[in-house]
Order: sequence, then structure tokens, then C-alpha cells
Amino acid sequence: MNDRGLIFGGEVIHRGDLREVRSPADGSLVAHYVPATAADVDRAVAEARQQGRTWMRLHPDERARVLRAAAEAIRAHVDDIAEVLTREQGKPVADSVKEILFGASVFDYYAEEGRRVHGSLRPNTDPDTVSMVSYHPVGVVAGIVPWNYPVDLYAWKVAPALAAGCPVVVKPPEEAPLAIGMVSQLLTDAGLPPGTLFDLPGGAETGQRLVSRPEVAMVTATCSTATGKAIMRAAADNMTRVSLELGGQCPLIVLPDADIEVTATAAARRAFSNMGQICIAVNRIIVLDAIADAFVDALRAEVDSYVLGDPLQPGVGYGPCTTAQVVERAQAHVADALARGAKLVTGGKRPEGAQFAAGHYYLPTVLDDVPRDARVMTEETFGPVVAVHRVRSITEAIEVANDTDYGLAAYVYGEDLGQALAVAERIEAGGVGVNVNDVSELQAPFGGWKQSGLGRELGPEGLHAYLEVRHTKVRRPALEVER
Repeated sequence: MNDRGLIFGGEVIHRGDLREVRSPADGSLVAHYVPATAADVDRAVAEARQQGRTWMRLHPDERARVLRAAAEAIRAHVDDIAEVLTREQGKPVADSVKEILFGASVFDYYAEEGRRVHGSLRPNTDPDTVSMVSYHPVGVVAGIVPWNYPVDLYAWKVAPALAAGCPVVVKPPEEAPLAIGMVSQLLTDAGLPPGTLFDLPGGAETGQRLVSRPEVAMVTATCSTATGKAIMRAAADNMTRVSLELGGQCPLIVLPDADIEVTATAAARRAFSNMGQICIAVNRIIVLDAIADAFVDALRAEVDSYVLGDPLQPGVGYGPCTTAQVVERAQAHVADALARGAKLVTGGKRPEGAQFAAGHYYLPTVLDDVPRDARVMTEETFGPVVAVHRVRSITEAIEVANDTDYGLAAYVYGEDLGQALAVAERIEAGGVGVNVNDVSELQAPFGGWKQSGLGRELGPEGLHAYLEVRHTKVRRPALEVER
């Protein structure tokens, strides 16, 4: 494919300073991209603040028209975008297609949700006055997008911000900036006015510069908890609003009456989808002793059926990890658990064979009898490793599930729905799946408790995050009664 330039408020900028994007599957060169400089960031924020008022002042119906057109364009180009996403990020093509189509749905959803923002009149204690409450775009939004679901999470940020009337400056990940660039261009082609959308790929220095600019009214980021804290520190001096979706350490509780085969299949998919590189991946499976052996056997059988390979090839369900660092962290967590007495059920190494030698491959790994103090039980692996921890009671299962600084998502499986819901109500997490292994839903809020972040994405809440509230109090003139 062609080298990827900066998308600069409707203009595409190419220049000689290029960086490489290499395939995680075999190390081959995918493309080059132009990294944003500090001057690029400063110029983008300034232009967004000055020119972005055109977008702010548009009627919501006009903004909706552009977002719907962009969604249709994304669907029309889904195959081309998916191939690029797979080449740069490593997930199988079918998963790339699914991600991109969901992103298109997000643009459609917020096209309509943006038309539903309305104010209200409030009764006052003084009958001669009336209060009007109205909502307005917060201003220039800075978006920090991660590499694990780049197109999807780009849509989660850009769609509601644009629907609310905000100009947006995005820093895509340097590991996977190419598919985002294609989507950004489609948005521009759909009719965004100049100065509305900027797409500036780069590393940490680019993000730091962006979130530190005083003209930025809000920062929205999906990142690690450590990076989220750095963003909060950088935003503090300017009192910049932040919305942060951060790390997770997600438990799945298997109740004694759970359907073992169904639960094992669901747990494995949520643990190893995208090679575990997902913030709501199952990290810890907490299972009652009475069914633990049968469950581990079913989990092993499910994981051993997975086909690992070149993500561009048909029939491959699982590809490489995106970076070498993911493999290194997985290896470290497995070694730590085994040293503390855990048992290796399956995986635990890089796959053998010449076809895997040049890529960032690691076998999906299941560990059993993992103690609570193991790193895989306390830290986010963000890779293809899941730990099974056995408990004696449901009370203990809940205690172990909540024994973490994180609170993004959790899962509970059991046939007795009343019992499963009772357990779910005691879990300290922003989202709980009961007999379902995904807590994301387009029309419902997504976000974490504790150190998993603050703020919410998706649903109406995801739109209102980008709006400021104004209260206007008016004294009504006295009624003149005709004599």
C-alpha cells in the first residue's frame, strides 16, 4: 500500500521523515507513515480551535448526514481496510471485518443520537423567573487510540465527539496507524469541513504534547493505567476534562451449576480473542473445586482446537501478538506462576515451525492451581495467558474476583439466573456479563471502576461526555393585563 501521510483537517501531508510499520506475523514491511512533530500538534490544535467552529455551528441534522455517509463509505471499503488492519495489527481478517463493521455502526448510532440532544425548562422557587438548561460542544477534543482495536476504539471516540459538535485531533498508535488513516480519509471525504478532524500518528512524545495543549478542552484515551495517570497529570495544569478507559484484570466466576462446555468455550474465546490483547479479556477464571477438574479438561480441549497461523490465511482463527513486548510479558507471567506452584495445562511457549519464527507468536496458554499472589492474578497480562484459580465457596469466589485494583469487567456463569445475578451484584466492576462473555453494547455505557478509569463511552453517556451544560436564568416580564 501507499505510505500514509498526516490527515490535517482535510489536507493530506507527505514528507520525507518516515517510520516503518512492520507485520507482526512475519516482520515484513507493511508501509511507512509520517510521524507528527510537536509543530504539527500545535498547528492542528490551533486550527481545530479556530476553524472547528464551523462544525460546532452546524445543525445536528447536517452533522448526522456526514456521519451516516462516512458509515456507508466504511462499509463499502471494509475488505480493503480489513486487509490493512490485519497486516499491521495481526488479528485474523474475519475479526478485522467484524471490528470495522462495528465501528461503522458506532458512526450510524451517534449520527442519530446527536440529533436527540435537547435542553429543558426548570421550575424555579421564584415564580417570576425561569431556568433554561442547554448543552453545548465542549471544544477541541484530543483522542488517544490504542493498537489492539484501533478502528473500533477510534470510532468510539471520534463519532460521539463529532456528533456533539467538537473538532477532534487524534493520535493513532504508531504500531497500527494505517487502517485508522483510511477511515479518517473516508470521514473527510464524507464532508467534514476543514479544521474538523486531524489524524497525527506518533509515539508517546506526540501524545504528551497533544494532551498538554491548553487549547484542548477534553482528552479521551484508551490506554494502560500508568499512561492514564500520566495523562491526568498533564491535563491537570489546564483543568482539561478527561475520559479514560484503562487497564483491566477481569475475572470469570464459574458457579457450581454452570454448563461446563458452554462456559469453557465462552471463557476461552474471551481470554484469547485478539490473542488476549483486549482490556476486557478474561484474565482469571475462578472455579469451584467440585467442578474444577471437569472445567479445566473442557478448557484444555477448547484451546487445543484453536488454529494458529498467518492471519491473512483462510481458516486461521488466531494470529500473532502485535508486539514483541506482549510475548515477553506473557512469558514472564507464565514463568512467575509456574515458579509459585501453578500447573501448565496447555501452551506456555512459542509455537514450533519455520512459519512462526519471524513473527510475534505465542501459544494460547492455560495455567491451573494458580496462587493469588502470582503476577498473572494481580497484573494485566494483555496477552494469551489465562489463570485458573480454585475456590471452596461462592463467597470466596467473590472475594478473589474483587481482590484487584482494577474494575473494568467481570463475568459470571451459572444456570440459576437468580444466583448468578446475586453474585454479579457483588462484583466491583463497571460491566458484568452474566452468561455472556462480552460487556460492550452500543447503546449502554462502557467504562471502569477503581483504577480501570473514569468516564463512560458508548450509549447516550458517550455523547454527553463531550457536552458542556449551561444554565440560563431569566426574569420574565410582568404580564400586562389589558384593561
